[in-house]
Amino acid sequence: MALVPYIENAIPALSKLQNSSAQFNFANHDLHLVQDWKKLGVAAVVWDAAVVMCMYLELGQVELKGKVAIELGAGTGLVGIVAALLGAKVTITDREPALDFLSANIKANLPTDIQASAVVSELSWGEGLERYPAGGFDLVLGADIVYLEDTFVLLLQTLEHLCSDTTVVLLACKIRYERDTNFLSMLKQRFRVEDVYYEKQRDIHIYKAWKLPLRRDL
Repeated sequence: MALVPYIENAIPALSKLQNSSAQFNFANHDLHLVQDWKKLGVAAVVWDAAVVMCMYLELGQVELKGKVAIELGAGTGLVGIVAALLGAKVTITDREPALDFLSANIKANLPTDIQASAVVSELSWGEGLERYPAGGFDLVLGADIVYLEDTFVLLLQTLEHLCSDTTVVLLACKIRYERDTNFLSMLKQRFRVEDVYYEKQRDIHIYKAWKLPLRRDL
């Protein structure tokens, strides 16, 4: 993955991402997320897809209380934090360089009595999957993780490993380019996919997916 140099105020529309923090209220909690664009780039800012995912989780369309969930490419941890506040037991994952930053946000925003419901863990897609139980999750969450074409096959491998036939996958995506649509086509080869929510102002879709049963060719 190429490193993108940080340029102060290079794109005015990204100025909010350069702020050192972002504030939200979800699940009746005020959340204060530290951001660090200069140090960690895209992994350390709150993207619109994460906000829309949290909005969708608050709607209660997917049961979270008591469910075992995992978040992929968690970044600041906002989605995993909100899932934990809504009653899920969440494994919140990202690549190793982001883990200390991620852990600090989770510790700062989850009440002491439910901090045990959120565990931070390193996960690079397609690598070391044996450390995670095959089909061991009720819910897989991903917000704005579909943007690098080179990662698509590894992401699909990871989803297939984590999901059982009953696991629900929720992906919050902004469809920017043809490659994003291509990923959805790849996903539909192994999962049943529905577009269940659209937030027009931010142009974010929530896709809900379930693993297709294995074909048994005669």
